[in-house]
Amino acid sequence: MNNGKIAIMGGGSWATAIAKIVLEKADHIYWYMRKQETIDNFRRLEHNPSYLTSVHFDVSRITFSADINEVVRTCDTLIFVTPSPYLKNHLKKLKVRLTDKFVVTAIKGIVPDENLVCSEFFRQIYNVPDENLAVLGGPSHAEEVALGRLTYLTVGCTDTDKAARFAELIASSYVKTKTNSDVIGIEYASVLKNVYAIAAGICNGLKYGDNFQSVLMANAVQEMNRFLCAVYPIPRNVYDSVYLGDLLVTGYSNFSRNRVFGTMIGKGYSVKSAQIEMEMIAEGYYGTKCMKDINRLYHVNMPILDAVYNILYERISPAIEIKLLTDSFR
Repeated sequence: MNNGKIAIMGGGSWATAIAKIVLEKADHIYWYMRKQETIDNFRRLEHNPSYLTSVHFDVSRITFSADINEVVRTCDTLIFVTPSPYLKNHLKKLKVRLTDKFVVTAIKGIVPDENLVCSEFFRQIYNVPDENLAVLGGPSHAEEVALGRLTYLTVGCTDTDKAARFAELIASSYVKTKTNSDVIGIEYASVLKNVYAIAAGICNGLKYGDNFQSVLMANAVQEMNRFLCAVYPIPRNVYDSVYLGDLLVTGYSNFSRNRVFGTMIGKGYSVKSAQIEMEMIAEGYYGTKCMKDINRLYHVNMPILDAVYNILYERISPAIEIKLLTDSFR
């Protein structure tokens, strides 16, 4: 069995990068975008009008649609790449069952209100069985994929054959792939690394230097590991690229929206003004609150998460909160 007909579900920068990756091997893809106007402009320009505009597509190899039911009905593999705060809203219109589809979530976030990572959301709300659920993780900025820069991605799925088949589909001269069965761990790590990138940005905005940033990242990977061991205690190597690698690139890279958002907060912007100026979703803002709520069940020692939550949601001064955090590090 192959991957069948493949759909990209979402129209942002990471969705566009994944479409580029998939079309290296696949002859044709289906692409769901919410707005017909965006689709019309894409067809005319032969690139996404809003994101990664330098990436040109052969639109004859793409079937676009603003009808989510049509795309889901037609396709076998669905790659969801919508920002996590909007996922529920996108799926409200869905009438077609997902239970027999291979659902890949490339969303590095958590579903607000539900406080569920996306694979859990699809499992609990849409009854997608474990063997049909996969996550796509790893250190991967869309902007670098657009430039064809070497990228390492990990496909997480409990069905090793399906994971390998999808990993083969997205492998290319500039994308190296591997598989991993730790679906929940990969997803929680991808949520937490956004929170830690906001912390890194806040410290950057407060003029803490590289010496401290490295200490922050060292403590962040320990904090991440404590949480993963509490919520899903299986053997894993937290220093693998899908965990530590993703944390480092999100914490250090100028392409990181969460780091940029945190830097603005550290410089004195309010949350609202930072969001307005960025014009892009910083998933870690929503992830911080969700993770704080989830950790009330597990009581893991997570001082970095707590500090970011206090700054973003309790409006504690970044300078004061980070100073308290630095005193807890060794």
